[in-house]
Amino acid sequence: MNNYTYDEITIGQKESFKVSITGAMLETFKELTGDLNPLHADGGYAGEHGYDGRVAYGMLTASFMSTLAGVYMPGERSLIKEVHVKFARPVYPGDELEVIGEVTEKHDGFGMIVLKVTMRNDKGEKVLRGTMDIMVRE
Repeated sequence: MNNYTYDEITIGQKESFKVSITGAMLETFKELTGDLNPLHADGGYAGEHGYDGRVAYGMLTASFMSTLAGVYMPGERSLIKEVHVKFARPVYPGDELEVIGEVTEKHDGFGMIVLKVTMRNDKGEKVLRGTMDIMVRE
């Protein structure tokens, strides 16, 4: 786990990690949230509606933004204040995602950074893009 202080962070600084999406993750997310949408639970249903199989929950994919902030940038000093996200294409069990964060702004008076987030699947396709406003706690 990283532990960057506000002063150690620079505009343009990047952190990234990879995560493999599994069917078990979809099952756990379904149990936690109660979201029973068959697009996420039934591969046959998803296939009949134009997808390549069960589609990972968008918010499951977006949840790795929390990992990016809380573990990698800035790490344990993070407090997420605002999140914006756009889902660019479906994510499927078996996809390996690269989660990339780049610091695009620093706000000295508030100890805040803005992190541009991009997620790509193992084919290099962008599946998510967004931003996070993160307070870097002392």
